[in-house]
Amino acid sequence: MKTSIPPFFDGQQLPSLQEVLENVRICSIPMNVKFRGVQVRETALFHGPAGWGEFAPFLEYSVEESAAWLASAVESAWLGFPEAVRTEIPLNSTVPAVEAAQVPDILGRYKGEIREVKVKVAETGQSLQDDVARLRAVAQHLPAARLKVDANGGWSEDQAVTALSAMEEFDLLYAEQPVESVQGLARVRERLHEKKIFVPIAADESVRKAEDPLEVARLGAADVIIIKAAPLGGVRRALAVVERSGLPAVVSSALESSVGIRTGAALAASLPELPFGCGLGTVTLMTQDTVEHSLVAENGVLKVRPVVPDEKLLQILAVSAEKNEWWRQRITDCYRYLVDSQN
Repeated sequence: MKTSIPPFFDGQQLPSLQEVLENVRICSIPMNVKFRGVQVRETALFHGPAGWGEFAPFLEYSVEESAAWLASAVESAWLGFPEAVRTEIPLNSTVPAVEAAQVPDILGRYKGEIREVKVKVAETGQSLQDDVARLRAVAQHLPAARLKVDANGGWSEDQAVTALSAMEEFDLLYAEQPVESVQGLARVRERLHEKKIFVPIAADESVRKAEDPLEVARLGAADVIIIKAAPLGGVRRALAVVERSGLPAVVSSALESSVGIRTGAALAASLPELPFGCGLGTVTLMTQDTVEHSLVAENGVLKVRPVVPDEKLLQILAVSAEKNEWWRQRITDCYRYLVDSQN
């Protein structure tokens, strides 16, 4: 297994900062439900010679972490995407950490058949009983769908072992990031195997937030990796992580509008194999989108196609002058970090 991934842009020339700032539109999109504590999603969209890209690091992220998201957006808008090997992508639907009674309403926002459902668990202030009740509500509403859970690193090792033992009845496809650290993932996986519980462990934050995205594979800490183009610096760098990890991959979104989902779709379309449904269906969690015809799945399948933001929607979703300036400074700081990383 190769032990490094390419640098940002890997020799490609960045557009100038002026060009980047002249071609940005910043939007604020309300959510249908709170998702990862977010009720309003702020995002910046860039228009370049290759199309559109989205820069949407969460507001609390540092410049160092956010810079990778800018690299991804610039790649999408100025370089374009690698050659695709498929035109359709299997997707899962996503159920946030809502009360069990809200599950039918959440699932009702998806079009047609739902084959896989990712259920958020380990939410602060909720209990294991809440998580199991949510899973049971999904299973009762969609008895033919396969289920997986995502804890976003919210459990301790003991809590993870207890919770995943209690969830064994749901025959989970995998459990995503049950604990925070790579070493913790390895220990949870080993302890579950000792109990004859063989739910696959998927690594998300341990890949996209790690200084070394390949550590998970080297330590045998996971069976699956969750890949998000933006936090890894773009489609090409994400493809390199998958190739060098040697693990099956699931492409997921970072709660973007359809512009960012198009980048995720380009990544999924370029992978040689997609053994699980991808997590690119989160546009349905938003009250509006930046494009007129949202990039969403029907019958569990997303068709890969171009997307172009709608000018009227961009005006409706535009942020205040003060917030616009805040984002432009953030873009400037991230751009300078990328330039320094290339030198």
